[in-house]
Amino acid sequence: MSRATASVLLSVTHKGCALIGRPLSSIDITYYKTTNLLFPYAVKSVDIGSRDILAQKAKGVENILQVKAARAGFDETNLTVVTADGKFYSYILNYVDTPAVLNINFAAKVKWNPEAFFSSGDITEAEVQADAETVAFDTKKLRRIKDKSYSMTMRLDGIYINENVMYFRMKLDNQSNINYDISQLRFSIRDQKKSRRTAMQELEINPLYVYNDTAVVAGHSKQVLVFAVPKFTIPDKKVLNIQMTEKNGGRNLELKLRNKSILKAKTVS
Repeated sequence: MSRATASVLLSVTHKGCALIGRPLSSIDITYYKTTNLLFPYAVKSVDIGSRDILAQKAKGVENILQVKAARAGFDETNLTVVTADGKFYSYILNYVDTPAVLNINFAAKVKWNPEAFFSSGDITEAEVQADAETVAFDTKKLRRIKDKSYSMTMRLDGIYINENVMYFRMKLDNQSNINYDISQLRFSIRDQKKSRRTAMQELEINPLYVYNDTAVVAGHSKQVLVFAVPKFTIPDKKVLNIQMTEKNGGRNLELKLRNKSILKAKTVS
């Protein structure tokens, strides 16, 4: 193994703790539990050095590789992974009965740090990022889909689609002197009206990628963000709800879209 490969910096999460910046040259696995490897791009090639190792991509997910021992006490071997961005990962696999770490995050140094990149037909992660950048600078705009609170405005001014990925262009405009610290910005499909007798049904939509991701909108500044999400439409009597909340503040914003707005999505040029 080369020194360059061995010195890749990782974020390893175990029982709620993060160990950041620790070089990893080997991985401990066991027969009794599954070890999950999270990569920043889709896994394109996997090679295991022994039949004593089992490896598979998580069902429906392109960038999570699950690894475990096929038998207890196997001899030291290796694992090699190539991802869609051309990066090469190679590590020694050792057997232990109880690994200290079961979830290893290779995506920690990527700014957008995806939780899981789901399969989207033939489109690649690199194409998603390129499309998001194209959308960010497109001049076509939607009207009237906005919310404002105390000099802070959130506007959805573009919906686009390419293959099985949709792109939502958001413009954030802070006209106050006070920075807007984003606590969360989330997409969900929920009931249009809540019945007094039933709980509200809600389905959260997790972005595949966020262009120009930011946690702060400075005073008297504007930010353009593009959210790439898996393609969807909205069932009857439901709406797409986009919420942005302010950390330690009250300028919370909300947009509601019906299916007719989604169906007007433009193709990415």
